[in-house]
Amino acid sequence: MTSVKICGLKSEEQVLATAALPVDHIGFVFARSKRQVTAEQAGAWIRSLHDAYPVDRRPLTVGVFVNPTREELYAVMKEAPLDVIQLHGQEDAEYCRWVKETFPGVRIFKALSLPVGADTGQSAFDSVLREQLQPLRPYTDAVLLDTYDPVYGGGSGKAFPWDAIPPFQAWCREAGIRLIVAGGLHPDNVRGSLDTYGPDGVDVSSGVETDGVKDITKIKSFVERVKRIV
Repeated sequence: MTSVKICGLKSEEQVLATAALPVDHIGFVFARSKRQVTAEQAGAWIRSLHDAYPVDRRPLTVGVFVNPTREELYAVMKEAPLDVIQLHGQEDAEYCRWVKETFPGVRIFKALSLPVGADTGQSAFDSVLREQLQPLRPYTDAVLLDTYDPVYGGGSGKAFPWDAIPPFQAWCREAGIRLIVAGGLHPDNVRGSLDTYGPDGVDVSSGVETDGVKDITKIKSFVERVKRIV
């Protein structure tokens, strides 16, 4: 079944309310962003999550980073034991290998940010494959396609051209790596994206907010449409 990640949570109330739904991942943003949280905040929320739900009934926790130093990442992981590290910058294969070796059992989601006007042709994909995907293959558990944001890297709330998805999906399936799609998703369009392109997972942040704040009603609607509960 398609996985759901709700990203950019900023309070214990949001974390526990979201975890009560059939979501697979909840995300905390440590990169510079209006949704940025501290390691101390995330650590406290993760402890509350672990107290409230047994391991087989709680979502995995994801930390979103953009080009963190090794020292920065180690400091966050010491305070907030994340299940997944999501890398949104220019982190290379050597860095991802270090993450895998330093934090055994932690999964890596590697984000590829595509401009809104991205070339969706095969030559453009081949360039990404050669320069980014192939070297990362041994160290990546999921590739996340997001819309490029010139300030923060991702999280813009805008959709990239979804017709760029198929070659990435084909490569990920051959490589045994999950493909997660983000960027511009919301309750009213997510089902169409899934039915047309069939990614392994979806990731949403601003699409389930009202006036910049997570809206549990929108989150519930989004999850229900992905999981076909309604």
